[in-house]
Amino acid sequence: MNKPKVAFICVHNSCRSQMAEALGKKYGVDVFESYSAGTETKPQINQDAVRIIKNLYHIDMNETQRSKLLSDIPEVDIVIKMGCNVVCPYLPAKHVEDWGLEDPTGKSDEEFIKIAKTIEIKVKELAERIKNNKL
Repeated sequence: MNKPKVAFICVHNSCRSQMAEALGKKYGVDVFESYSAGTETKPQINQDAVRIIKNLYHIDMNETQRSKLLSDIPEVDIVIKMGCNVVCPYLPAKHVEDWGLEDPTGKSDEEFIKIAKTIEIKVKELAERIKNNKL
């Protein structure tokens, strides 16, 4: 059986969705394929997010990821919206949910760590739900 493809999306694909892609690859690798994308791209991933994920999880997002458009990723089965506070991008999928996460851009390391830990918990829960056919 093919693993479902999960897209973590937000407008700029530079911070929360990138963290979710990285943690999806770490904690969901046996259960789903992890992607992230947005309706706009940034020249680079948010460097605070890169530093926090590297410190907490030993993953260098600068080496393994880049900001991508929705059209840059394959067709997906599950869409996770990060919480856009504006109109979230639309991507067709069998299952869509919104995690409603605050954007930590421009905020303290504590805010980035809080969001990273929340994403870690949600990614692990998502992997469990997929594994148990609860989606």
